[in-house]
Amino acid sequence: MALTKKAIARPIQEGAGASFAHSYKMVELVIETIKNTLASDDDILISGFGKFKVNQRAACRDRNPAPGEAMMLKPRKVFRFRYAGKLRKRLNG
Repeated sequence: MALTKKAIARPIQEGAGASFAHSYKMVELVIETIKNTLASDDDILISGFGKFKVNQRAACRDRNPAPGEAMMLKPRKVFRFRYAGKLRKRLNG
């Protein structure tokens, strides 16, 4: 099951006593802030949840599996997520 923005906004609405529209907007603002922060190459640390980090991958040689020909992959940015110990303990009981 996928967790949607609507599903995230519902508990915020109930917990904060705000309207659904306001809660949904807050979720969108948080997600937009995360995207902008990652786009500026900054890390995001959410205590008790984990850390999002942007890494630069160098150009490298690879193989296209369909025709089997060699190709060069361009340098690119990727993000990694490392979960916190508290989250790991919760997931594993």
